[in-house]
Amino acid sequence: MRGITKRYPDGTAAVNDVDLDIADGEFVILVGPSGCGKSTLLRMIVGLEDISEGEMRIGGEVVNGKAAKDRNLAMVFQNYALYPHLSVRENMAFPLRLAKVPDDEVNRRVEEAAAVLELTENLDRKPANLSGGQRQRVAMGRAIVRDPNAFLFDEPLSNLDAKLRVQMRTEIARVQKKYGTTTVYVTHDQTEAMTLGDRVAVLKKGVVQQVDSPRELYNNPANLFVAGFIGSPAMNLVPATLKGRSLTLPFGTFDLPDELASLLPRGEGERQVIAGVRPEHFEDASLVAEADRGNGGVFRSRVDVIEWMGSELYAYLPYTATGDMASKLDALAADLDMEQLSTDESQLVTRLDAQSQVSAAGEAEIWVDLRRLHLFDPETGEALARRPAGSGAAAG
Repeated sequence: MRGITKRYPDGTAAVNDVDLDIADGEFVILVGPSGCGKSTLLRMIVGLEDISEGEMRIGGEVVNGKAAKDRNLAMVFQNYALYPHLSVRENMAFPLRLAKVPDDEVNRRVEEAAAVLELTENLDRKPANLSGGQRQRVAMGRAIVRDPNAFLFDEPLSNLDAKLRVQMRTEIARVQKKYGTTTVYVTHDQTEAMTLGDRVAVLKKGVVQQVDSPRELYNNPANLFVAGFIGSPAMNLVPATLKGRSLTLPFGTFDLPDELASLLPRGEGERQVIAGVRPEHFEDASLVAEADRGNGGVFRSRVDVIEWMGSELYAYLPYTATGDMASKLDALAADLDMEQLSTDESQLVTRLDAQSQVSAAGEAEIWVDLRRLHLFDPETGEALARRPAGSGAAAG
């Protein structure tokens, strides 16, 4: 894709100047909040939406003017799009019947795909007699039998319950690995994006913000939007003041570690920044090994709410964000479809060891890993200290 743009008659750009290369056999995820343009981009790839500007090449061939049926792409929709009066076998065979493929070949391909998708025993049943997960597998089977140049998935799991979604994620990954077919997958669920994709493209209002491996997106976000969108629970984003190597946060003042300080642009005086800390980079100070304490800082805080999950504990720590920085965080929250990040009293979300004895309505000593801090420019949203790709400081 080169300069791909979709502009509607009223001038609204649903997709704006997207450049993206997807390699043979690659699994690429398009992710972002509702209305970011990810499904529109997918529909332009398959030929269901016209391209206003730019050039789309598939296998080296420009396809801007090609009809969807001539692109040899297979799309799997959110609502399965199965024919209720046809059996599973005939639903899967339908595109091959249209292409006038000989019956023997049709049967061979359907049987093979059914075996891969564990649908063999259901081939003679109707869609109404199948579970949601089975229906989605039939839709996948219909795509597989075509032997397409690429699979395109448009939020295929959003109609399934949580347990089935996990199961189908594994299923889709297994099938894609078996066939090695190029796959473009649209989702608003960043958990799907992080677990399925070789690379993930994060979109905001039709513009690609960052394209990277899931690990790199998580450890090294390019800007505030990516930082806030990727991760569950989301990264804590708080107003801060930077003066030399000293960083003042709502819950304490700390000296930045050498590695992080060396990545920051040199400048004199005091500046406002937005600091990002993921929940797992906090810990109950009493449980931090002496050898690790020097890599972070300790602060005291009131604990508002405790959620004990068995394997981990979430502690919510109140703090106050005021002034211009608060309004910038609120604007970011609107972009992310989140609740406001700054109110009269905001909360840090911390994920602690399950052995922690911190209690609600009490005070606790909390340790924060300063090596994992992210710092962002509040005006542009860009990361101030991008770590080298795959660096040990960012990993983990």
